[in-house]
Amino acid sequence: MTNLQKHTVGLVFYPGMTSLDILGPQQVFSGLPGVQIHRIWKTLDPVKTDDGMMVLPDTIFENCPRLDVICVGGGLEMPAVEDDPEMLAFLRQQGRTAKFITSVCGGSILLAKAGLLEGHRAATHWAAREQLAALGVEVSSERVVVDRNRITGGGVTAGIDFGLTIASLLYGEETAKIIQLLLEYNPAPPFDTGSPEKAGTELVEKAMLLMQGMMSNLVAAS
Repeated sequence: MTNLQKHTVGLVFYPGMTSLDILGPQQVFSGLPGVQIHRIWKTLDPVKTDDGMMVLPDTIFENCPRLDVICVGGGLEMPAVEDDPEMLAFLRQQGRTAKFITSVCGGSILLAKAGLLEGHRAATHWAAREQLAALGVEVSSERVVVDRNRITGGGVTAGIDFGLTIASLLYGEETAKIIQLLLEYNPAPPFDTGSPEKAGTELVEKAMLLMQGMMSNLVAAS
């Protein structure tokens, strides 16, 4: 890891997001030399994710520095913020100057609503593909999509693949390989049902019902 160039990475957190969407990339980025990570939200108040984790932001929208990488994830409660004017304005502002404009999972919906995916291909969670396509984005089922300076990951666990892809672009393939080794990222899932194409119609329908129930429970508890 001989490249000592410094990069500023901004990870956007918001209430009801999926923690692993951002924690996976954060773990990768934290192992890179010279990277400063900002965990961003409107306020410095703790943010509760959709799995109950509490995250403490360290940077707010209005004092966030210019970022080299801006990244936002998805979540079961993303509909509550996907049209939030402050969120979209912040993404647009950083998108004007960021070296890489990125997302994991349903975060691509937020980028699209901020006008940052126009004319680009993008990945998202399989359950959000139709919504993203309806926003005029060319949707891909790839785990990570690199289209010029837009880098988007598929659902949740794709965030690690996404993070390693960005690591290779910032610091080279060897550095990314070393980070992968240090994380012992050597996937061997017990079941081969990690995409709708592999899972089949019956499991997809059951998964959609489960997700709808989880969303209803979150709304009822809020």
